Amino acid sequence: MMWSHPSQLSDRKGSLDLRTETMAGSCVGESDGLTFWVAEQKDYDDVMSISVNIYGGNDYLPHRYAGWMTEPDRVVILGRRDGKLVALESGLIVDEGCTVVVEGLRVCPSERGRGVARVIQRFADQYIQQLYPSVRTKRQTKADDPSAGPTQALSKFTELGRRAALSFIVEADSFEGFVSHLRNKLHSTTGSEPGGSVPQMVLIEDEQHLKYILLDPELPSRVQLPGGAIIQDWQPLQPIEGNLEILARRNLTWLADKPERPSFLSFYTAPYPIPYKGGSLRFNIDMFGTDLVSAKRALAGHLEKVRERREVKGRMMVHVYLNKSLWEGVREFCEGYTGVRRWREYREQLFLERGM
Repeated sequence: MMWSHPSQLSDRKGSLDLRTETMAGSCVGESDGLTFWVAEQKDYDDVMSISVNIYGGNDYLPHRYAGWMTEPDRVVILGRRDGKLVALESGLIVDEGCTVVVEGLRVCPSERGRGVARVIQRFADQYIQQLYPSVRTKRQTKADDPSAGPTQALSKFTELGRRAALSFIVEADSFEGFVSHLRNKLHSTTGSEPGGSVPQMVLIEDEQHLKYILLDPELPSRVQLPGGAIIQDWQPLQPIEGNLEILARRNLTWLADKPERPSFLSFYTAPYPIPYKGGSLRFNIDMFGTDLVSAKRALAGHLEKVRERREVKGRMMVHVYLNKSLWEGVREFCEGYTGVRRWREYREQLFLERGM
């Protein structure tokens, strides 16, 4: 493996000057027939060309690529063969500089099965450690179909936790009725009269209040954080002060079962466009806790917030990530309304870790 400017990498690694310098778009290394480059905005079309049909149309990168180019402490590496883009991997430095969360790995169809993913992963690991010497841990989340047997990733990583994923599609003209349908079901669940009130989840908007909740050392056990981490739209973050700024810039809407010492906590990421069926919205809800009634209240509450803010346009793909014990109950809660259909069967989200 060959690095560009090795003396600079060794003399100045970890410095702001180095990070600025390497963002200039020059080649930063080569290995196994590939050259590696720090991604730039001008590479967008090339990146999209190797991303067709990724995640069944649920690809987040078309929406997030521009933000990745300017996000603090994010490194995006491109792999090229003979000038043609063949692979991408990104890493976000979290946990106050101790951890890299890897995301976005993709290889163009013509290069799959040739070991390209392994090559770019190895290079990205070493390159990130050159820039951030304090990084000792690599983390990622991965989708898993339990019926398919053990995944290859489990042989390389330690599993820290897992959640179930419930996915469904709702059309815009059915959204209002679907929310009302869920509210009516909640009345039945809680035993209240149809015209009566159902206890609402608490909206957490004050930054200091949220900070107090997230930094409570008992929170991970009280809401059963998977692996002790808050997983936001597939990004695992330890509930420590250094990660609060990352969460703050995600524009999240937080709900809790009670304002102090909650035993159920959830949030949604603002809906964003995805390529599914020529153009849809993706709406992710992350839940932490094991109480089924709270999960139902949280789901209805998040959907109501989206409706109030007029964030529903066209088809919406809703993904709910929650404790495995809640999946069946929430699935039943969502069923029975025309215009809403489940997308895929039971899946799980794995939270994985390995040393660098």
